[in-house]
Amino acid sequence: MRSSGGSGGGEMMAAAWTTSTKRWLPAKRWRNKDADRPPKALVFLCHGYAVECGVTMRGTGERLTRAGYAVYGLDYEGHGRSDGLQGYVPDFQALVQDCDDYFASVVIRSHADIRHKSRRFLVGESMGGAVALLVHRTRPDFWTGAVLVAPMCKIADGMRPHPAVVNILRAMTSIIPTWKVVPTADVIDAAYRMQEKRDEIRGNPYCYKDKPRLKTAFELLKVSLDVEENLLHKVSLPFLIVHGGADKVTDPSLSELLYQSAASQDKTLKLYPGMRHALTSGESPNNIRTVFQDIIAWLDHRSSMGGGAEGQA
Repeated sequence: MRSSGGSGGGEMMAAAWTTSTKRWLPAKRWRNKDADRPPKALVFLCHGYAVECGVTMRGTGERLTRAGYAVYGLDYEGHGRSDGLQGYVPDFQALVQDCDDYFASVVIRSHADIRHKSRRFLVGESMGGAVALLVHRTRPDFWTGAVLVAPMCKIADGMRPHPAVVNILRAMTSIIPTWKVVPTADVIDAAYRMQEKRDEIRGNPYCYKDKPRLKTAFELLKVSLDVEENLLHKVSLPFLIVHGGADKVTDPSLSELLYQSAASQDKTLKLYPGMRHALTSGESPNNIRTVFQDIIAWLDHRSSMGGGAEGQA
């Protein structure tokens, strides 16, 4: 295991590098009502590029916990409170492996009750959608399902670089991998509708707000091509995609492509006209409530079904 996660909210533990983890547990809220009632299922968060779990995905953790789920997340290397050069993704597959290692370790050491231990879901936002799909590929039978929020699952045809450009980028990454050189528009304004949330992101020292580093951009390009060419049609787990119709960060038409291409028999796509990229945190309170009603209803239905993922941890 390349890294290890803490077992408590926001704890950090030493490994090859220090990883910050976060958890939200519903047991204390239920203690007075039903001391023996376990969480409905385990939910594991995969955050987006340049953000983290403790603040930007706190609302997701809290809402799912109130709905009866035990929720876990970790900050990737170079993100949030974890070690590493901020905003730097030197190896996307290593990032996926870190998530897989940590999530499996939680299942192994937590929640002796088999009824809900066997039900485990991924929730991936933006780049975290690609992380979730790749974590699923690592253990195809381990996961009960996934919720993909405005996932990064393919490069739009008009944005696809020429193979010669890809080769040049690959060569440059070996020389200046951490160089903040890739030009981008202001993603915060495009992603978050509410000014209050924009201000929170800009004021959060654990969110990376500079230009993407060269190797990071190359890794994101490489993983997008991998997902498009090798994974979209092989996705077999039950999934829900939620995507804003006015998203300018990840293209909702590409979520439609994932929905159409996936081998899953249980798949749902919900598009929200007029909503932007940050569906679970950057929209108006009413819009966020609508999105979470759909997410929780989907999770509740699959958490109450018989059986569940019984893959090897």
